[in-house]
Formats: sequence, structure tokens, C-alpha cells
Amino acid sequence: MKSSQEIIEKTKRYGAHNYHPRDVVFSSANGVIVTDPEGREYIDMLSAYSSVSLGHQHPEIVAAAKAQLDRVTHSSRAFYNDMLADFFEMLCNLTNMEKILPMNTGAEAVETALKTARRWGVDKKGVPDGQQEIIVCERNFHGRTIAVISFSSDAKARRGFGPFTPGFKAIKFGDAKALEEAITPHTVAFLMEPIQGEAGVIIPPDGYLKEVRDICTKNNILMIADEIQTGFARTGKMFACWHEDIQPDIFILAKALGGGIMPVSAIATTDEIMSVFEPGSHGSTFGGNPFACAIAIKTMEIMVRDRIAEQSAEKGKYFLEKLQQGIHNDDIKEIRGRGLFVGIEFKVNATPYVAALNLAGVLTKETHEYTMRFAPPLVITYEQLDLAIERIVGVLNEKHEGAVL
Repeated sequence: MKSSQEIIEKTKRYGAHNYHPRDVVFSSANGVIVTDPEGREYIDMLSAYSSVSLGHQHPEIVAAAKAQLDRVTHSSRAFYNDMLADFFEMLCNLTNMEKILPMNTGAEAVETALKTARRWGVDKKGVPDGQQEIIVCERNFHGRTIAVISFSSDAKARRGFGPFTPGFKAIKFGDAKALEEAITPHTVAFLMEPIQGEAGVIIPPDGYLKEVRDICTKNNILMIADEIQTGFARTGKMFACWHEDIQPDIFILAKALGGGIMPVSAIATTDEIMSVFEPGSHGSTFGGNPFACAIAIKTMEIMVRDRIAEQSAEKGKYFLEKLQQGIHNDDIKEIRGRGLFVGIEFKVNATPYVAALNLAGVLTKETHEYTMRFAPPLVITYEQLDLAIERIVGVLNEKHEGAVL
């Protein structure tokens, strides 16, 4: 077996340098524990940005995948397959929606939601085609496509990729009044993350989501909730919007839906909104393939059966309190979170702390330089959580005591 260093060097030699990963190589993984080629074990406190919410190699999801491999893996949407209808039904029931449009990646699902909103604006609201406007939030992260980076606040994501797609207007996140003031007769939708993940686990003020829902309803615009990272129990509710008991017009879903095995994404919405599509107007060769559907079905089944949202709420409260009580470091500005979605914001660059934690066997990564993000598999045990807390507190308190990172 190649060493970690050999694998890292080969990856850099042949791969595009569009990522800057930490120097940890995944060789095998089970549950919350990742092992590198040298046999070193790490506690995964990032879970592939919530994609591995039920842990690595969940035995039931792996079994469902293996069983489907022996039957049929792909059909394309040129034909029906015997897993898609069950996937649709289960996801509709879970989201309290009426229709599903399946894709593969989160970025594809976002594009699908944007297209849905634009066509709905023309067909249902009467906005002239080509004049539709969609309001978004500053510091958003919805993917890397041309359309999405057209309204990104991240200069690195935009440089050299113009010309950009028009029709978007950015406002401050968490400011309901700014949304109301930005709406025009051509506005068709408001796209937002209930909690901004990539921006640093930014939680809006209490009541914000309800205000947004009321404003969207009053002005006849679609409320689109990007729950790619927050969905499927990450924040202590099945969907983060449900912390304020509101239902968006469109859910954008991905990451955890694929059980850590396959990219699976979808939008979930109403009959009326989804009726804007007709055969040939939108699609995906692999979207809704039976292999992905079998995995997603089993994932959703486990989420409901094992009360994963309740586990996330309880463990998240415990985790956040232990961090807030145990960490004493003048470099830290704030420790915040909801469910098992926690951010530690620093006054200084967080990278040295992240590197020190990785060396201590805890996997996390900084976002926008100043925030360390934690999103462990939701199946993490209290014993594993305590071990992670011990290491996190130990490392983050070192500098406060004068140690050099």
C-alpha cells in the first residue's frame, strides 16, 4: 500500500489544484472513524459536509446498495424503473410536498430550482420572459456553476469566469426588511439557506424565517430553501426551516440523501409549481437512477426509524454546551451552532488550529479562513463525542496557555 505522502504527491501531480485539502488520506472508514494508510485513526467531525450524516459504511445502506447492484443500476428516464416511484413517495411524505424532481448533485438541484422559479414566474405570475429576478443572500453558497457564481460574494469563485448570468439581486442575510425592499414586480423567488453553512454556520435571528415566509406569500414570490447542507436532521429538525414551523415553496435537497455512497439530489415542491415542466423541458441522464434511489430510500427510512433528528438536537446541545464551557481562548470570537452543526469563529486565521486538531486526530476544516466548522455524523456516540470534545478543548486551549501551534 502506498504511503499517505506518496498518495498526496501523486494526487497533486495529476489533479487540478482547485482544492487545498488537509494532509489526511482516507484509506478506510467505519461509522465516525477514518483510518489512513499508516493505520492512524481520526474522528470525522466534518462528515463530508453532511454527506455522511449516517456515518461511513452504514451497514444497512451498504446492504441496500449491494442488493440493488445485483438487480439493476441504471435505466435513464427514457423508461420507468421500480425504485423511482417509492423514492418519490417517501421524499414527498418526508418533506410534506407533492412532487419531486430528481437530480444528482447539489449544484444540479440548485440549477433546477432556479429554472423552476424562472419558468413559474413566466407561466404563473406573468413576468415577461427574460425579465425574471431572483433575490439571494450575500455570503451565500449554492454551488459552483456559472449561474450560481454569478451571484456569489466570493471573489475567488468568480475571477475569470465571466460573463455572468443576469437576473439576481443580493441582500443581507437575516434581514427581512431588506428582502421586502428588494422585491419588484419582476421578482419571482427568494433563494436562501436557513443557516449559512459555508459562510461559517451563520444562524439568522429568531423569527426571520417566518417573516420571510410571510413576505414571500404576500408578494407572490417563491420561497426557495437550500437545505443541501442543513437538511435531513443536521440541525436538530428534519429540515432547518421547521425550527420556525414554516414550509418553503421549494426544498433543495442533496448531500445526506445519498447516504454517503451516491450523489443524490432533488427539489421537492407542490403540484402547481412543478406543473411548469413538460417532457423535454428539463432532465438528467442519471437523475432518479434505481441504484441511487435504493440508497436514498434506505437512508430516509433510517432517518425516520432511528429518530435521527431528535438525536442531532440532543447531541448538538450537549456538544455546543461542552465547547462553550470548556474552551477559553482569547482568539475566539464566538462558538455557535444548532443541532450537530457548529462553528467556532476566530478573530485570527483558524488554519493553524485546524492543522493542530487534525494532528490530534480530529477532522475538521476552516471555512473563509476564520471559522472552524463541525458537522460530525449524526450517529456519533456520546463516548466518541466526549473524546472529540476532550481533544478540541485541549488543542484550542493550548494557545491560550502560551503554547505555539
